[in-house]
Amino acid sequence: MLRFSEIKILQHPLSRYGVAVVAAVAALLLRFALTPMLGTANPYHTVWLGVVFCAWFCGVGPSILATLLMLLGVWYWFLPYYGSFVLASPSEIFGLVGFSIFAGVIISIGERARRIQAKLNAAHNEMELAVKERTAELAEANEKLRELTGSLMHLQDEERRRFARDLHDSVGQLLAVISMNLSSFEREKLSRDAAHLLRESQELVDEISAQIRTISHLLHPPLLDEAGLGAALRIYVDGFSQRGKAVARLEVPDDLPRLARDLEISIFRIVQESLTNIHKHAEAKSVVISIRRTQGLVTLQVVDDGKGLPGNLVYGVGLRGMEERVRQLRGSFQINSNSHGTTVAATLPITEAREEPVIAH
Repeated sequence: MLRFSEIKILQHPLSRYGVAVVAAVAALLLRFALTPMLGTANPYHTVWLGVVFCAWFCGVGPSILATLLMLLGVWYWFLPYYGSFVLASPSEIFGLVGFSIFAGVIISIGERARRIQAKLNAAHNEMELAVKERTAELAEANEKLRELTGSLMHLQDEERRRFARDLHDSVGQLLAVISMNLSSFEREKLSRDAAHLLRESQELVDEISAQIRTISHLLHPPLLDEAGLGAALRIYVDGFSQRGKAVARLEVPDDLPRLARDLEISIFRIVQESLTNIHKHAEAKSVVISIRRTQGLVTLQVVDDGKGLPGNLVYGVGLRGMEERVRQLRGSFQINSNSHGTTVAATLPITEAREEPVIAH
């Protein structure tokens, strides 16, 4: 439906009067054009269209003016005696009066409809404005949430790095000292039971040291900072193949450059979380982790041949974390799964590695 407020030319009062006059003249000219077909009968046919148009679009004043012009035009040109304001019979007077009355009714109805439409348009505009404001507020809130989530993830990664370093440097060193102290007892003459307890203690210390190294590497592999993403993933994937039931294969281009630290950490965490889920749930026999570099993008895929994800899966913390990491880096994330396996895919824009400031501890 044509909305009154959308017709710019009708928003000014003088413009509405001008349009009404033009409509009246057009209605009379149309009646002239139809004279060969209608003859002298039905002189009001076309002017009714002019009345309705003006009543709907132009308002009360312009509609009255247009109605008077059309009334005079019909009277002068289409009622006998033609070309004068003298009427041939009293019945023509009733026709003019009837036309005036019905035109007034149409103008009243049109004005009421026009005002209702104007109110509806105003309410619609207010609603659109409110929706735009709410959308802007929601976008601002989402952006703040994105910044907050990014800050939390950055703090989490930094805390993992610090905790891994402290775990390796402090607890690992203490265990090394304990191991050396226990080794010094091997030169002493111990009873059989004491020697047995010494060997058990040394084995426990060695096992704890190995566990500490493993936990430290899982929290934050030092190679990720020192040698880059490819080297850190190779060590991690090899360890996964040795510890787990599935055989994992890593495909990384040899010329993969150092990426921004947040990007390398995110890719490593996505691989780490994917392999953890595969180890716990997929019952897969093989996994392929591939990283490809294209123009300005790096693509990661983790493909397994397991039993797939359940149809009623509710995303847990791990999957949500992967998705959020990709969203923070303005990338795309997708999971495809069926009974033959699952594919986790992420495409991320490449950002070059920057020099990180050295902070003394």
